Amino acid sequence: MTGRNHPGQKRRKRRETPGKYYNNKLIPHFSFLFLILHQMQGLIYYISLPFLYLISILPFPVLYRVCDGFYFLLYYVLGYRKKIALQNLRNAFPDKSEAEIQRLCKHFYHYLCDLFPETFKTLTISKRTMLRHCSMDPAAQAIFDRYHKEGKSIILVMGHYGNWEWAGNTFSLCCQQKLYVVYHPLTNKFFNGLMYRMRTRFGTGLIAMRETFKDMVRHKPVVSATAFIADQTPQPDNAFWTTFLNQDTPVFWGTEKIARKMNYPVVYVTIKRLKRGYYTICAEVLCEQPALTSDGEISRLHTQRLERDISESPETWLWTHRRWKHARPEALTLNPV
Repeated sequence: MTGRNHPGQKRRKRRETPGKYYNNKLIPHFSFLFLILHQMQGLIYYISLPFLYLISILPFPVLYRVCDGFYFLLYYVLGYRKKIALQNLRNAFPDKSEAEIQRLCKHFYHYLCDLFPETFKTLTISKRTMLRHCSMDPAAQAIFDRYHKEGKSIILVMGHYGNWEWAGNTFSLCCQQKLYVVYHPLTNKFFNGLMYRMRTRFGTGLIAMRETFKDMVRHKPVVSATAFIADQTPQPDNAFWTTFLNQDTPVFWGTEKIARKMNYPVVYVTIKRLKRGYYTICAEVLCEQPALTSDGEISRLHTQRLERDISESPETWLWTHRRWKHARPEALTLNPV
């Protein structure tokens, strides 16, 4: 009989997808959670946006008063990643006394609380003011001009040292090469869009890390400079291992492998802090013909060069990053250092 159960036959329960209704539509639980998260991200972004623009239009003397307030809150009240920063400093500089480590840590947090408000100044800063606060060293300018005149694209390698965000703006304003910066997209798509607009405001292009080689091949007809921030933490089993700041340290192979495949000259870039709110970009050629180098040579060179800069001015490197969270795998203990 149609539409009825036979005697003794159990009625089958109708299976329904667990979920919630949104705009009269049934949404599965996991999708509903993603929807809530998306809305929360948007809410945080739109609440934050007026404050970020307010920071961007503050005169520099007022801005740094605000930064001093951020420092007190971040260092003394919240203690944001202070244990990580202190341990990193102790491991990097075992010869320094505890008093010196504490002093360096305080100086670092002062720099950190300047760095992010300075970054958001990019939302409204003029070209003239940008170049006054972040200049290009004449020797560095000569290196970049020479490569452009020769029609050679180059790879720039640098660390989280000084104001790397301002450095991209200044390079795009001062140099004839098209600058591309390799970056990690943010998980919050609203803030990612804001950072994208900020970073590209003066002509810089962005390349998502997973698309690096493909995009560099696509841009090959253009005389370009592609910037890699190479002091992030890769997976331990797929890294070049060396000694950096007195510790076993994994280094991304990507910069070196791409440089050797493209055979682009590798230029090390550093952003030196002259005084509060003022930086200059310096550069030196690390390798003219990467295709002729041996495995690990380029990675070792740029890591050693960054280490020298950090030793000269430790407070302007990013010590809150968990750079040494991985131990060197036993199978890789024979890697050259």
